[in-house]
Amino acid sequence: MRTLSKIVFVLLASTFLYAHVGNPDIYYEGDAGPYHLFVTVRLPKAIPGAGEVEVRSASPDVQTVQAMLLHLTGPGSTLSPAPNAAQRSKDDPQFFVSNLWFLEFGALQLRIEVDGSKGKAELSVPVASFARQSLSMDRGLRGIFAFFFIFLTLSIVPIVGAVVRESGVAPGAAPLSSNRWRSRIVMVIALIAAVVVLQLNRNWWNAQAATYARTVNLLKPPQAETTLVNGSRLVIRPAGRLVFPRLSGKDREVKMSELVSDHGYLMHLFLIASPGMQRMWHLHPARAEDGSFVAQLPPIAAGEYQVFADILDKTGFPWTLVGKINLPEINGTAMAGDDSAWAGVPLAVPLSEMTVAQLPDGAHIVWERSGAPVKANVSAGLNFTVEAKDGTPVHDLEPYMGMAAHAEVVCSDLSVFAHIHPAGTVPMAALSLVRVDTTAQSPARAMHGMTMQMSHSSSSLPFSFSFAYGFPHPGDYRIFVQIKRSGQVQTAAFDVNVQ
Repeated sequence: MRTLSKIVFVLLASTFLYAHVGNPDIYYEGDAGPYHLFVTVRLPKAIPGAGEVEVRSASPDVQTVQAMLLHLTGPGSTLSPAPNAAQRSKDDPQFFVSNLWFLEFGALQLRIEVDGSKGKAELSVPVASFARQSLSMDRGLRGIFAFFFIFLTLSIVPIVGAVVRESGVAPGAAPLSSNRWRSRIVMVIALIAAVVVLQLNRNWWNAQAATYARTVNLLKPPQAETTLVNGSRLVIRPAGRLVFPRLSGKDREVKMSELVSDHGYLMHLFLIASPGMQRMWHLHPARAEDGSFVAQLPPIAAGEYQVFADILDKTGFPWTLVGKINLPEINGTAMAGDDSAWAGVPLAVPLSEMTVAQLPDGAHIVWERSGAPVKANVSAGLNFTVEAKDGTPVHDLEPYMGMAAHAEVVCSDLSVFAHIHPAGTVPMAALSLVRVDTTAQSPARAMHGMTMQMSHSSSSLPFSFSFAYGFPHPGDYRIFVQIKRSGQVQTAAFDVNVQ
């Protein structure tokens, strides 16, 4: 009964979260041995709940696909449950779908086992498991549930009374008066015990509700506390303790001293002008001794800015701290290293959906998109090419923080923010925590997708790249695409209306 009550309670209390703000689903592109796969993980709205895994193979030589969920790290990452066989589409033999039960919050991994003409292979995708919606119980069903719960508990009273009253009585004989008296006493005791049990269960339920009330804080983007010091130093820290609550056991505090570096940095800070998104900075604050992060700001125009700060805790669970700050005009120092900035026209309605964006040196980035409307909740690659002034492909792209490119997807109402890479929406550092032995054809351990992107030298990076992504809901979006050429980070912006 406790297990059932716990499950029902979670279904009632589940709500919305994510580290990449407003992006419930996970998109990933990578290699399982010799097979190139496109993976989409559609999380259930409530935990526990059934989610959907979509796997598309780039080639027709995949015969079977199996999927399972494990912990990202720790003992649970090596204890594999029975895999669930994915169903092959009758219309598209390269497309497979599997339904998996998500039973807990936290950093998980989706293990995919592939078999085909080139042998068996494995691929693991980090998954931040969370609930997205509160599901209320129907009033009638709630009444039925309460009635039977109370009825079954109190039914012990007459049963115990009958046992005491009829014990030792011959068949057909009337119970002794002493038995009737003892029966009444025992029934009173049983009634008191039943009421106590009901009250204890009610207290347990309320305790679970209080625990989950703290868990709900996990399911919302945590707030960032920002302070401007000495005119140009921005201090960023979580507003209060950052805690990963648990329904049972001790809550886990996320310590700033135990964060995992992603692309060589513990924090990726984004300052986006609000409203309009006509200016954007991508900065990398340093961690101070007290656990806060400090960014030495470059020159910034006065105005209100939306703050998004990406971090990754030691378990591989991603977080995005969000906030707002009103900045005066900042006369900071020039940017260096991987820090970058962009300025352009404000996002306006109706949108100007340009597919070509100019770069400072006259080159341009082209968004290779069809004329069809962009749909929400559809897995799709965002494909881009970089061309020189004369329209020829460039050959001077360099890795930017280990990747061919980075992109930030932001909805006009700021309900969606995603920092993505060609491998998809998963943090690259989380891939390094995945413990997967690859196939006999590739016996070494691999960080799938990341290896594919980082294996190129600066002289061999292709002039085209794509991002595995799907827009979570309709709206107007701005996509900031960032590349590195001749040691300089360059940013272009594209606007799109998603239907």
